[in-house]
Amino acid sequence: MKRLLVATALGAVGLASSAPLYAGGEVEVLHWWTSGGEAKSVAELKKELEAKGDTWKDFAVAGGGGETAMTVLKSRVVSGQPPTAAQVKGPQIQDWAAEGVLANLDSTAQAGKWDSLLPPVVSNVMKYKGHYVAVPVNVHRVNWLWANPEVFKKAGAKIPTNWDEFMVAADKIQKAGFIALAHGGQPWQDATLFESVALGVGGAEWYRKAFVDLDPKALNSPTMEKAFTTLRAVQKYIDKDAANRDWNLATAMVINGKAGMQIMGDWAKGEFTAAGKVAGRDYICAPAPGTKGAFTFNIDSFIMFQQKDASKQQAQRDLASAIMDVHFQEVFNLNKGSIPVRMGMNLDKFDQCAKDSAAEFTASSKSGALVPSFAHEMAMPPAPKGAMFDVITAFMNTPSMTPKQAAEKMGAASGKKV
Repeated sequence: MKRLLVATALGAVGLASSAPLYAGGEVEVLHWWTSGGEAKSVAELKKELEAKGDTWKDFAVAGGGGETAMTVLKSRVVSGQPPTAAQVKGPQIQDWAAEGVLANLDSTAQAGKWDSLLPPVVSNVMKYKGHYVAVPVNVHRVNWLWANPEVFKKAGAKIPTNWDEFMVAADKIQKAGFIALAHGGQPWQDATLFESVALGVGGAEWYRKAFVDLDPKALNSPTMEKAFTTLRAVQKYIDKDAANRDWNLATAMVINGKAGMQIMGDWAKGEFTAAGKVAGRDYICAPAPGTKGAFTFNIDSFIMFQQKDASKQQAQRDLASAIMDVHFQEVFNLNKGSIPVRMGMNLDKFDQCAKDSAAEFTASSKSGALVPSFAHEMAMPPAPKGAMFDVITAFMNTPSMTPKQAAEKMGAASGKKV
């Protein structure tokens, strides 16, 4: 990206400082929230911004979970015409900040007391060299197990709390004539499954060393080998038609009673809700086996690009403030299935899964077990993430690859030497 930005016409140096207050600015927002619930949430944010006297210019780029949007964003920045704000997450925030093209949000953060509302592990992702350059929108918990209680009842199985119990439950579910684990054979889904397996096997401290610090010794270790051994055991409970199945179709298998379980982030809850299902009655949400007390997070966020026009600078601050506002945090996350990123909010309108998620989010932030999801681009730069995806996908599709070989390849994927 640095090579791409050498020719940028922005000519900006360092982080932009705060400007005097001006009203009535335009904010052009690049995002990829185009589905029903997401579109409703964007409309709410637009309404809040317009109530402040600003104008919202929508720049929605659908598809690819943001991949297409990032291609468009780079093109716009290179041409010297960046949007006012863009949906970006994880290490990419720091990559953009390092280019010296982002606005400084410290004044808005201080006014809104973001440091006291966000866990440090989250606020650190939003900062570059100690300065806020991004604002978080929500928190998705990735390490969820979704289960159909009727299938479990017919199979005489109980919801597993560790991977040994998972194998026992899965065997009973299979013997009762159901698919034990609904899954889609796509690289990101394979990585999502493996991420929860690895966290359940190794714990949060090892997970952080391996997937955040990219420590080659943690990546190529007996613990990693055990994680792949467990993944191989779990894999036998996935049906033969899983290749290229979309995640929501896998969720539908659990909803319709064809499968007993799925391991997927809390966006799966939207599928249950749309089907008229009620948490605790029609479906069960529980921590992925072995991960109770730990929390892998996926956070949507916005970066703001430097603007010369004072009214646009103010519009950016208005947007950042609105995103962290209690009302928007509630409305957006009720629609999206995630939980508010700001802690201490009233969750009376949220279902039990969200309340459980929020409690684990707060508790894990205090215990040190709150960790970024590497499967969802929160933990590491694109190069090692891509290399690790390749290892996991190859392992899932190559029965002859041993757990030891996979662990060795994960160590090499870090790009670091032991």
